Parts: sequence; C-alpha cells; structure tokens
Amino acid sequence: MPDWTYHPLRGLAAAVLGRRRSQRTALRLLASIGSRPAGARLIARGFGHRHPPESLAGEIAGVPVTVRLGITVPPSLAREAVRALPPLGAGVVEVAPVCAADAETVREAAAGRSIPLVVRACDPETETALKPHVDGFTSDDDPHVVRVVDPSVPAAAAALDEPGAVVLAQPGVLVAAGPGWFARVTEAATPTAPAPWLGDVGRDPRRWPAWWWGLLVGLGMTGAGLGAAAITLGPVLLWYDRDYLGMTLHELHAANHHLVHFLQHDRITMAGTMVAIGALYTGLAVGGIRRGWPWAREVYLVSGAIGFPTLFYFLATGFVEPLHTVTTIVLFPMFVAAVRRTPHAPRWRLAPEGPEPERRRALVGQLLLIVTGAGLFVGGAVISVVGLTSVFVTTDLAFLGTGTQTLESVNPRLVSFVAHDRAGLGGALMAAAVAIVLLSAWGWRRGEAWVFWTLAAAAAAGFLPAVVVHGVIHYTDFLHLAPVYFGIAMTGTGLLLARPYLCAEASARSKV
Repeated sequence: MPDWTYHPLRGLAAAVLGRRRSQRTALRLLASIGSRPAGARLIARGFGHRHPPESLAGEIAGVPVTVRLGITVPPSLAREAVRALPPLGAGVVEVAPVCAADAETVREAAAGRSIPLVVRACDPETETALKPHVDGFTSDDDPHVVRVVDPSVPAAAAALDEPGAVVLAQPGVLVAAGPGWFARVTEAATPTAPAPWLGDVGRDPRRWPAWWWGLLVGLGMTGAGLGAAAITLGPVLLWYDRDYLGMTLHELHAANHHLVHFLQHDRITMAGTMVAIGALYTGLAVGGIRRGWPWAREVYLVSGAIGFPTLFYFLATGFVEPLHTVTTIVLFPMFVAAVRRTPHAPRWRLAPEGPEPERRRALVGQLLLIVTGAGLFVGGAVISVVGLTSVFVTTDLAFLGTGTQTLESVNPRLVSFVAHDRAGLGGALMAAAVAIVLLSAWGWRRGEAWVFWTLAAAAAAGFLPAVVVHGVIHYTDFLHLAPVYFGIAMTGTGLLLARPYLCAEASARSKV
C-alpha cells in the first residue's frame, strides 16, 4: 500500500487485525501482487515510482545493482520481501543472519527474485550450501555497506552520495516511514539542475519544449471555459444553437419557464469544469513537466486521453457544436506536442525534511483528495451515461416541472440538445477527476507548492460556479447537491491539512 493509505489507515488496521498481523498482511498482499510481472508494474506505476538515475547504480558483494538502496530482512521475511519490495524501489535484498536451519527458507525466497539477493551467513557451511542459489554474500565489516536504522531520508541520501556506498535499511525503517521510503530516498539522492524559464523557450515553435505546449493547452482550456461562461451569462444561445433547435430564447422560456435556467446551470457547471481542467494542465506543465517530473506527463496524457474523445459524444446526441469542435481541433495538436516522449532531466528542488507529524497530516489530506477525485470520476461517468441515455434525473424533471415526453413534444430536438451539454459535462468531469487523482497520488512532496495551488484553483473553478448557479436559479435540492457539498468539504479539509507540507520553503539551491 502507498504511504497515503499506510499511515492514515494503519491504526485502524492494527485495531482490527493487531499490529504485527496487519503489517504481515500488508507485506503479503504486496508480495502476492508484486510476484507477477503485471502486478509489479502496476505497483510501480500506481505508486508513481520510476527508474532511478544511472548515478545510483553500483554493486554489492560484487553483484551489480540498478540502485544502491535496499533492505536487510530476517529469513522469515525473505520470501515476501523479495517479491514485495522491488516495485517499491528497492535495488537489493540482504537476508541476515542466515544459519544452516534457514537455508531452505532462503532458497525458496531466492527462487522468485527479480533483484539481487545477498546473504550474510553465520558460518562457512551455510555459505557453501547457499552459494548456487543466491547472488552473493556480505559481511558485517564491509566498509561500503551502510546499514541504517533511522528512517531519515536526508541521512540515507547523504550516505548514497559516497561513491560505491550501498544503503541497507532495517525492517523497522519501513514500518516507521512507510513503503514510499525507497522512492523518497532515491529522489533526494538524484542530481538535479535548474529548471528552464520563459526566456529559455525561444521564438521558433519547432524548438518549443513539451512543457510550453502543455502551458498553451492549459491557457487555452481556461480561455475556452471563460468564453463559455460569458456566452451562458449573455445570449445563452448562439446562432447555431437557434438553427439546430429552430427556436429562440424567448420561445424556449415560453415552452417552460425553468428551461433556460436549466440550460444555464448545465453550461455554467461545464464552463467551471473547463477552467478547472485549464488550471490542472497549467500546473502540470509549469510545475511538473518543466521541472522534469516524469509522472507529470503521464497525468497529462491520461487526462487528455479521456477528455478529448468526448467530442465524439455527438454520435449519440446528434448535435455537433461548432465552437466545441474548433476548440478541440486547435488544442489537440498542442496536447500531442505536450505529451510527446522526450528526455525528462531532473530539474526539481526538494524542500528539506520537516516534522514527521506535518507529513502524517499531509498524507491524510492526500488520501482525502484522492478519494474526492475518485468520487468525481464516478460522478462524471454517471453524468455521461445519463446524458447519453435518459438525459434527465428525477430531480431535474422535478425542477422543470415536466417530463421528457412533454419536452420532446415541444421540440423533437430539445432533449438531444440538452443531452449534448449533459454528456459533455460528464466527460469533462472525468478528465478533471483523473488529473486530480493522479496529481494527488504522485505529486505529494514537501515544498511542491504548485501542487497545492493547482488543486486549490481547480477546486475553486469547479465547485464554486456549480454551487452559485444552483442557488441563483433556485435548483437547491439537497440530494442533488450533496455530492458537491461533500466534495467541497473533503477538498477543503485535505488542502488545509496538506498546506504546511506542500507549501514549505524549497531548498535554496539545487542538488548538482
């Protein structure tokens, strides 16, 4: 489990299962998933772990390792550790101390290894028995092996700075710090360089970096959302809307005096969601992709892969909106340029480690943001399905004071017109939600203030217009708005808990 579930929920798990049993259950679950290639990739990608830099490669006991960072475990934990810890970022597992009675246990553990397994044997006979089955042997007096019992990330990163040094943590380190300890140490030990600025972009579009294209998409989405809001608060219907319906705004109002307000509430909510997506993409481009975080591109890619195809909802609704189509055609090539595969040189600056209680509170906030994002995704999927099928929910028809068949009798195209807005809102909400979930899951680091402000701006843009427009048109059914209120409470609480951690002052100078 990631740190954002491990720390907030381990007290509950200990109360239900017992402390030791809950720890072994978590380790066995990770081992069960990590023992399969697809499961190992799922854990590594799901936790946001990436390949360590080449500078952290080395060897232990003459055995090459991709990262000079690992763990020392007793024989009783060897089998689970060998399968569970590589996807978390461990580069080597040392089993110690190993006596003759433990040889069979170690042989079974070694059979499923994907990283080097070394042994600190109690006697020469045990070493001889295990030599064909393990990768190497260590000793207590090896000056290149640093065994740590303190979960301090800076101390472990500083130890890795020593040429040839291999850092091995005791199991208690992971119990205290959480499964993300390996990734945190690796990032802290990664050499970085200053991030580029606007002046480094240049004027030739062929040479523009990916983050600059990402920024343009974010600004474009923000502008499109503000434009949609201006149209909704002004004429409501544009010429192509009137042509499709064959009705004017006054005729719509005459058909049902709540209908225009209903259209406005859908479109204002959609406009706010578009601005929220713009804020998320702008933050990911400037704070993430520009500074070399490889996961930032993936957040951007997954979100856009959900959002852009919603243009084709028209195949179900039958209404093609020209401005929506033009916006997609203009922004999509920029999106492709933003997510193209390019080398991601580390250009981040990590803040110094702060008080552990501050990090624990931030992890609770992280969990709340991820749960909120997941809820928004489910809500967006439901809205899309409703928009592409029944179009209205019960509270919609209660607000309108009419039924779907009555609206269709007024104008056979009216329901499909509403369906376009409703389904589009669901698609945009899913695109925003997946960005919120992945940014919260992968971007939570001390001093990454841009993560806080990106999520805060997206929340303000998404939630506030929805609440205000429902109040203005008197569509205030509590059950209809309960998910919005719940989302505001969860997001606000999560951001308040995480603010001291995310907005801590970054290191004054980059590690080079």
